[in-house]
Amino acid sequence: MEQHDHSLEHNEATHVVSYARYVMIWLGLVMLTGTTVALSGMDLGRWIILTALTIACIKSTLVLGVFMHLKFEDRMFRFFVLIVGVTFLIFLSLTFFDYAFR
Repeated sequence: MEQHDHSLEHNEATHVVSYARYVMIWLGLVMLTGTTVALSGMDLGRWIILTALTIACIKSTLVLGVFMHLKFEDRMFRFFVLIVGVTFLIFLSLTFFDYAFR
């Protein structure tokens, strides 16, 4: 009897990401981490939180898209990840709103 590899569904195509792309994304993450560390020593007042969160969002987008292969996932799955992100942003903004007006 023949053995069949059923690891991939029939309608799912494989994707190949080159090592050069991984290295470039990794270097970008290292540079953004260095930027975060450099900014932590500066006095930006209230802007430091917004700056740090913006850099963290950029880094998480890179990791989700490339290293977790979200870029190649089904559109519905990406929509659910977007819903989770929006929910997180709502809770984060409510927390900062409460903290700002105490």
